[in-house]
Amino acid sequence: MASLLRNWRRRRALARAPIPDALWNRAVQAFPLSAGLSPPDRARLRVLATQFLEEKRFFGAHGLEITPEMALDIALEACLPILELGLDWYDQWTSIIVYADDFLPRHEVVDEWGVLHVDEAPYSGEAWERGPVVLSWGTLQRGESLAIHEFTHTLDMRNGSANGMPPLHRDMPPRDWTRIMTTAYDDLQRHADTRPFDPYAAQDPAEFFAVMSEYFFAHPRLLAEHYPEVYGQFRRFFRQDPLARMPWEGDITTGRTA
Repeated sequence: MASLLRNWRRRRALARAPIPDALWNRAVQAFPLSAGLSPPDRARLRVLATQFLEEKRFFGAHGLEITPEMALDIALEACLPILELGLDWYDQWTSIIVYADDFLPRHEVVDEWGVLHVDEAPYSGEAWERGPVVLSWGTLQRGESLAIHEFTHTLDMRNGSANGMPPLHRDMPPRDWTRIMTTAYDDLQRHADTRPFDPYAAQDPAEFFAVMSEYFFAHPRLLAEHYPEVYGQFRRFFRQDPLARMPWEGDITTGRTA
């Protein structure tokens, strides 16, 4: 019953709150990752973005006004990873907080000795299992694929805390994913200075998954050349093959501070 109601609401959103053509065309032209999508795929991305905007709630931090253009830009990048998965993969959270630029979350952590530490490093984004997803608009404006990074964290957390292993499809043996990801992660930890990837990916398996997801969509050739088995696993998980549709590769940057 819940799924029937959800599907009805999504169909209603398409009729009640369609994305105006002018707004859509502007957003697509500003989003290079959509350049290689076929017309049917781009149409499905528009449907997903429309439903995403209807279901999610945007909040501007410290008085930041979230314009329709800003919300759609975020929705496009958020929906690309789930183009073949569906919006249900984002059903565990509803809120998105947008800061004008990097922010200070002040995370408090107690170590094994009982000592309290306060993390005051600036973040460009973060994601929580039940939301919110927090983004820096300044980082997005600089062309970094921050939204892909943070929203793939939420995919990772669908089966618990982020550990670099999202819920896999039935035809994906977990042992293969674990072996391939562990091998690549260990290699990056040993050779972070010489591999052509953001070294932030070597921080932990969860960040490896999120950062490599950025490369999968924004720089697929780079990922396929250096970690072909990782690319293969991502192709099966996301059910997409960006390498086959991205002749423009290189217009998006990666790099993360959270």
